[in-house]
Amino acid sequence: MLASITPLGERGRQNRWGATMAAFVAGSVVGGALVGGLLGLLGQALAGLSGGVSPGGALVVLAVAAVVGLLADFHVGGARVPTVHRQVDERWLDTYRGWVYGFGFGFQLGTGVLTIVSGSIQYVVWLAAFLTGSWAAGLLLGVVFGLARALPQLAARGAVHPEGVRDLVQGALRWKSPVTRAARIAQGAAAGIAVVLASGVV
Repeated sequence: MLASITPLGERGRQNRWGATMAAFVAGSVVGGALVGGLLGLLGQALAGLSGGVSPGGALVVLAVAAVVGLLADFHVGGARVPTVHRQVDERWLDTYRGWVYGFGFGFQLGTGVLTIVSGSIQYVVWLAAFLTGSWAAGLLLGVVFGLARALPQLAARGAVHPEGVRDLVQGALRWKSPVTRAARIAQGAAAGIAVVLASGVV
């Protein structure tokens, strides 16, 4: 995705990179907000029917899910993170206006599940949205998720010539492992914090 929407590419398609990026970020935020809000609403509806899960119980569920997700990330016991095997359709780049594919690509990424899921943390976030038992809290979580998915694309702003695109791709490859490690560490830390909070220590 990083190399798909660059100033160089947008100029070649006679689009403005800034406008395409604005649509991309907006689409990602809308996609995240939609999924997060719907999951929060579903949790809210189920809580109204059954009394819901206690805050402590929700934290335990979230912690367990985070740990199970990490086991799948590391393929422990042959486990794998469930995913769809598709990416955004790059034929859109030559078919639609910049704001159309910008919004469309962003929306798909913002949902977190319409393209390849690279880590279990995406499912943990959506479980958290559900466990909030609130459409508003779920929507807010989805907005943050959508922004987090979209903002790395801003790294492409310096790709104004072929060498810049090459450097962008090489930089993304260099950062892939450190970012993955950081996300997994954060996920593990979140699981630990959830357990501590659930136990009433803090």
